[in-house]
Amino acid sequence: MSSGSAEGFVAMGKLAVHIAENGHSYELECDESTPVEAVQGYIESVEGIPVNDQLLLCLDAKLEPQRPLGFYKLPCSDHEVFLYNRARLSPDSPLPGQEQVENDEICEPQSPSSSHNPHPLDEALDPALKALPSYERQFRYHFHCGKAIYNGTIVKHDNCQRFLKEQKVQLRALETAMANMDHYYRILEQMYLDFMKCYGQRQRYHSDLLSNFKRDVEKLKVIKLHPALKTESRKCLLDFVKEEKLWKSVDECNSFHRQFEAKVVELKQMFNELKQRVDDLFSIRTSVAIGDLELMIKEHQGYIGEQKSIMQSLSKDVNTVKKLVDDCLSCQLSASLRPHDAVSALGPMYDVHEKNHLPKMRNCENSISKLLDICKNKKNEMNLFVHNCMQKVAYVQYIIKDLRKKFPAFKEVMAHQDFVFRDLKLVRGIGPAYRACLAEVVRRKSSMKLYMGMAGQLAERLAMRRDVEVRRREEFNKTQGEYIPRDILASMGLFDTPSQCDVNIAPFDGNLLEIDIADVDRYAPDRLVGMPLKLERYGSAKGSFSLTNESSQLSEAEDSSVGTIDTEGIIEGCESMEIAGTSKMEVENARLKAELASAIAILCSLNPEMWYESLDDSKLESLLRSTAEKTSEALHLKDEYAKQLQCILDQRQLQCLSYEKRIQELEQRLADHYLQGQKLSSSKEAYDSAASTMKADDCKSEISGDGETFMAQVSADPMDEASFTLASLDTKVERFQSSKSREGLDENMTDSSSVLNPQLDLSMLEQQHHGLQIVDKGGKGKLEEQTVFKQENIVVDRISDPLNIIACDTVAESGSSASTSQVKGDFVVELQNALAEKSNKCSETESKLKAAIEEISTLKKELEISQKLLDESQLNCAHLENCLHEAREEAHTHLCAADRRASEYSALRASALKMRSLFERLRSTVTASSGIVSFADSLRGLAFSLANSANDNEDDGTMEFRACIRVLANKVGALFQQRAEFLERCSSAEAAQEYLKKELDEKKELVKSLYNKHQLEKQANKEKISFGRLEVHDIAAFVLNSASHYEAINRHCSNYYLSAECVAFYDHLPSKPIYIIGLIVHIERQVVKSPTLVRSMHGGDQEDHLSSGVGTPRPPLVTSSRANPYGLPLGCEYFVVTVAMLPVDSSPPS
Repeated sequence: MSSGSAEGFVAMGKLAVHIAENGHSYELECDESTPVEAVQGYIESVEGIPVNDQLLLCLDAKLEPQRPLGFYKLPCSDHEVFLYNRARLSPDSPLPGQEQVENDEICEPQSPSSSHNPHPLDEALDPALKALPSYERQFRYHFHCGKAIYNGTIVKHDNCQRFLKEQKVQLRALETAMANMDHYYRILEQMYLDFMKCYGQRQRYHSDLLSNFKRDVEKLKVIKLHPALKTESRKCLLDFVKEEKLWKSVDECNSFHRQFEAKVVELKQMFNELKQRVDDLFSIRTSVAIGDLELMIKEHQGYIGEQKSIMQSLSKDVNTVKKLVDDCLSCQLSASLRPHDAVSALGPMYDVHEKNHLPKMRNCENSISKLLDICKNKKNEMNLFVHNCMQKVAYVQYIIKDLRKKFPAFKEVMAHQDFVFRDLKLVRGIGPAYRACLAEVVRRKSSMKLYMGMAGQLAERLAMRRDVEVRRREEFNKTQGEYIPRDILASMGLFDTPSQCDVNIAPFDGNLLEIDIADVDRYAPDRLVGMPLKLERYGSAKGSFSLTNESSQLSEAEDSSVGTIDTEGIIEGCESMEIAGTSKMEVENARLKAELASAIAILCSLNPEMWYESLDDSKLESLLRSTAEKTSEALHLKDEYAKQLQCILDQRQLQCLSYEKRIQELEQRLADHYLQGQKLSSSKEAYDSAASTMKADDCKSEISGDGETFMAQVSADPMDEASFTLASLDTKVERFQSSKSREGLDENMTDSSSVLNPQLDLSMLEQQHHGLQIVDKGGKGKLEEQTVFKQENIVVDRISDPLNIIACDTVAESGSSASTSQVKGDFVVELQNALAEKSNKCSETESKLKAAIEEISTLKKELEISQKLLDESQLNCAHLENCLHEAREEAHTHLCAADRRASEYSALRASALKMRSLFERLRSTVTASSGIVSFADSLRGLAFSLANSANDNEDDGTMEFRACIRVLANKVGALFQQRAEFLERCSSAEAAQEYLKKELDEKKELVKSLYNKHQLEKQANKEKISFGRLEVHDIAAFVLNSASHYEAINRHCSNYYLSAECVAFYDHLPSKPIYIIGLIVHIERQVVKSPTLVRSMHGGDQEDHLSSGVGTPRPPLVTSSRANPYGLPLGCEYFVVTVAMLPVDSSPPS
């Protein structure tokens, strides 16, 4: 008997088979290879139910006669098999018979008498002795009566327990049959719900097509084609179809629609009747209870214990009286106990038997008899109940099969109905298709613009990188060319430059219509070609939620099919760059146009039937609640975003006001600087005229060398504001230029105008401080302009002073030469020297003047640049206002995107729910089936159901799921067939294995006999081993000694050793053998000598010839003197033997 495997499955065990109609149970000894038909044959032999009328169920699986029990994982300790009689399931079958109990009456023994059972003491003279045998017979009679009552009670109680067990079996059988019925009913119910859902959706859609056909036709008449698409035969959308043919198709569709609706109503009535029958069956099942009966049987169990105690008392009394009688016969009564005393003691015991024990046992037996009657009635009621319920279950199963056969026909008719309504669907779909085509034209134009713009971006980016590379190469060649000759650098190829990259795109989409996004609503308005009928007809919350759900599907499809143009995947960092010739706003508008056109196209391409899906009230309420929550959350986010935008707008407005105020301040400062420059120029002219007059009058005194007096006079004269700041101006200008060249303008530096004009107030200083910051950002500043401008005036003053002095000197020189030419000759020489020095200073002043003039021109240019910066600031203010307007538009765009994302989530959730329903059906199919056959049938049923419920408008995921289920069902069926074939092969392989096993046993016996024979032959060879003086051609045995040398076994001399050449044959073994047996081929005689004596010997050793037999020449026995390899004493004689090995097996074959 083979052992079992996991999950309670055993290869050999007991199979429990229960009969549903009467509750009988049988346990059969069988294994997994036992066919089901063998079990049916045994049941037919014991119950009389024909094999053709037997229906075997195990859980939800039906046992087929041609399959083995192992196919259903039987026998199994956890699984029961129930047998149902098909003949009893028909409506006209007879009612079950009444239960019968054999040997219901108890047969009590006959009353005892002395004539039937004589006793030796019956002839005794003593009446007391004569009464003892009578008591013994009466006590035995009481004991046998009690035993008969007790046995009858036990039999009746066992029958009660049997009836209870059979009722439990019948209830389990009924539950199994109803579970099998419920399994197929659930499958049918799912098929019905799927069909009704699909039918309801299409029925609403077809009804809407019929009721609004005239309206659809009027819409097609209203919509005119684009001027570029108009022809003589096609001016509006209605010209795409033939109107006369459409009205005939409407009549045909209306008739077909009413007929199919009537058939579906009949199907609905049949299913409702079936549902009512199933509910009635399950309600009847709950009304049956056998717990009270089981409790009664447990309570009556105490009667058995009471009878058992009475039987023990009766048995004890029988033993007591028997002992008394035996003692009287053997005359062993004690002196204290006389026969009369014994008889007087047995009298009360007899009364207890008659009046207490036996009546009590009969009462207990009567109670058990009443319980048996109750159990019998309950069993008869159970038989009738199971009979009626099984007939109802069989009828329900028949209705289920009939309805399952009708669903394919209904689905085929529904598919044909879609074909009949094809013309009406065409009329409904022309408008959306036309609008989708126009939107696609707009999308392609916008996408082309973005595509071309990204190509330009790529070209610009590559050109920028090329310029960077060219500059880097030129800098490298310039740096290294100072050390390496140019021809060497040219030989290295370092003067090459990268090539220009030209991005050329062939023109495409040149035949697109010249329309914009606004033209889509103009030529195909949404109110005429859209899908508003769902909202108009189903204006409730259900319709609005469906619209939200579909809009989410629109956004999801838009993202998957068109999507947004991600420039980051094409050009790295292109988000910060603008497309050549376009602004960021134009790029964003083009992208938004493409997205909007794509959304319009996908919305128009949606399946119209999706708008007519129905929702349960509970689901609708939860969906509406979640939609309301999401809407409120979106509105809250919108408000928050609007607040953020308002804050940004306020900040931008404050920034614009600050910019305007700053511009006004700068304009005022420029005007003040200009007026100060005018004042400085007028003061300079007045000072020049006064200084020239004064120098012409005092030239004599100055010629006499009193130059210090002239300087004092000049410094003592009253000066205006410009001359007062001459010294301080030079110092401040030099300090300002040095600090600027060293560390730049500092934020906390004070404007030098505070020194030039101390009358400026604090507000002016702040304006000049801001002016310095602007100078630092732009490169040149107003302070530098003011300082250099004033420096120019002072330089002019410095230049005019030496010139006036020189002119005065010249006049004085000419006057004095006429009067004192002879006296003051030396003074003339000094004047000439002074004139040369003044000429040098004049040339230096002229060079400074030229530099000042150049700097003035530079400052004028910078002033013009500042004016341009002022104009650009005004332009920036206008640009900021445009940005504010763009920000408002962007906020609106983001709000629309948030709404679209919410609808996308709803679409994803709807798709997930649909896939979950499909997987739930697959899971229920896999988990509901208990047996392999039912699993395959369930898969095929699921595949057939999914194939019948398929339609042309489903998504690819659902179609792939259906295809996978169909392939899985086919493969599972093929695997089941292969498994059956493998089981047959396994059975044949087991038979062949048994046959090979027998042959192996025979071979083993043969090998054992041969091995014994070989052992005998080896023993015979061992007996020929020589143990005396060894000679050539003798067989010798050598044993491994403690010194790891092989020494021969010899009775006379123990100094025979095996040669090293023979021992070397065993070096490849992991361990040396214990003994070696071989045929002697050579014997070498040697003598142990000292090592010195061995070295001095050069001649040959003495040879000794031994004869091996009479007339037989023997090989020479060589005698030599060598070193002592075996540790023998000096002068000792030993022999080195060379043998031919003999094969010796040390172990028997396995």
